[in-house]
Amino acid sequence: MAKYVIGLDYGSDSARALIVNAENGETLATSVKYYPRWKQGLYCNPKINQWRQHPKDYLEVLENSVKEALAKCDKEVAKNVVGIAFDTTGSTPAFTDENGTPLAMLPEFEENPNAMFVLWKDHTAIKEAEEVNQKVALEPTNYIKYEGGIYSAEWFWAKAMHVIRQDAEVAKKAYSIVEYCEWLPAVLTGTTGLDKLVRSRCAEGHKAMWNEEWGGLPPVDFIERLEPKLKSVREHLGNNAETAEKPIGHLCKEWAEKLGLSENVVVAGGAYDCHMGAVGAGVTPHTLVRVIGTSTCDVMVANYAEVGDKCIKGICGQVDGSVIPGMVGLEAGQSSFGDVYAMFRRILEWPLRTLIPGEHNQDAIDAACDKIIPELTKEAEKIPVSESTVLATDWINGRRTPDANQLLKGTIAGFTLGTTAPQIFRALVEATAYGTKAIVDRFENEGVRIDDVIGIGGIALKSPFVMQTMCDVINKPIKVCKTDQACALGAAMFAATAAGVYGKVEDAIAAMNSGFSKTYVPNPENVEAYGEIYKSYIKLGKFTETELYKD
Repeated sequence: MAKYVIGLDYGSDSARALIVNAENGETLATSVKYYPRWKQGLYCNPKINQWRQHPKDYLEVLENSVKEALAKCDKEVAKNVVGIAFDTTGSTPAFTDENGTPLAMLPEFEENPNAMFVLWKDHTAIKEAEEVNQKVALEPTNYIKYEGGIYSAEWFWAKAMHVIRQDAEVAKKAYSIVEYCEWLPAVLTGTTGLDKLVRSRCAEGHKAMWNEEWGGLPPVDFIERLEPKLKSVREHLGNNAETAEKPIGHLCKEWAEKLGLSENVVVAGGAYDCHMGAVGAGVTPHTLVRVIGTSTCDVMVANYAEVGDKCIKGICGQVDGSVIPGMVGLEAGQSSFGDVYAMFRRILEWPLRTLIPGEHNQDAIDAACDKIIPELTKEAEKIPVSESTVLATDWINGRRTPDANQLLKGTIAGFTLGTTAPQIFRALVEATAYGTKAIVDRFENEGVRIDDVIGIGGIALKSPFVMQTMCDVINKPIKVCKTDQACALGAAMFAATAAGVYGKVEDAIAAMNSGFSKTYVPNPENVEAYGEIYKSYIKLGKFTETELYKD
């Protein structure tokens, strides 16, 4: 009988469970569940960039998605599941009590957003991130040199500083802090007590300043200088961080019964979605994997000899074993990508949703709004590059890389009385491509070779216009991963490795990968034209950053 594994991919809005044949990567069933509280907009405040998620959302979709996916399979499949693994968004931490339980799971904190998981895109800690950068500069040890040299509001310690300063009750109760890619495996194995909780090399290395050079996480006295209230929290964190292919335990009785699985199922370590997604896409050295969705996360792996002792400036970290054990994982990304297009769609929706009265028109309005992006795409594709005179930057949600700056805003220039909506949309698509080129250029200027790109995610599969534009701007071939669940497939590969089906992650990749559905090749004429326009993008970006948003 074949062996099966379950990959669980936790995104910003929903989680998906993938049931996979561990021997060949065949997908047997998938289930996607949306977080119920998040879907209602609870605990979030977009006006101040506050995005919080309740841990109960994670547990409810875990149970429901796994059970639904298994129900689609032959009954024998559940009996032969050997491993399960998680990937999650990040940095998405929450304060815990002494047992490692997120505070929002306690009755007195169950409606307190500060006791919940702080989603990756929460930007309430911009001030604290700048404090981190300033205080690190005064230290004899540069604790952020392996995180691109600039600490971000999207990351672990800045978020911890902000929340613990904002909420005295949370500060009083907070005993430790956990990323949810660490918490979910602990839940499934019935782990209680922080001494037994396995910390993620991926999460701790890319977002929490973990590095073997200084013995793990930054020392207690440095964290105390960042924020005295975090001293005891840091004391309860330890310094170990494990790679995700290692088994951390087996399903506990409670969760085995809930999911309809055996207690013999091995639970793998957790990691971030895009890092496991890179594995699901078949990442190899000199290939940039782009996980393209509301934002992007760009992941590479490099041999030790290639990276050596150099620190790559302005990215989101270089961490030993964060993607594939035995290699250095490199991360970059854009804070908004699909969100840029969604923003423009909301602008165009406004007259329809505001000026047309009556509930009886709602279905027609929804149908019209659903056509906005497809119709814009059709018209934008008709515009020659030579007539693409509107220019935009992609910093609608700040800039992640190169050189994190969450204070930045997007800009659009080149309007005339004849400017059309498709022209603006094309400019926004080109802006996201220019942001991609800025990342590629930074890697290459820092000595990291990129031969080609792999695109994964919904946009990569569904928008040839966006992908061809990106291909022409960066002047590199782009392969599109065949599966639309590369992150969950990557998690399944880690589950298979942890369960002993494979001796190493690379073997799981070779056996279980989905292959590619399409390859985009650069159009030489467009490459040349975009090369000139990109120079204007750089100029607009410099003006935006140094003149519009200077201190």
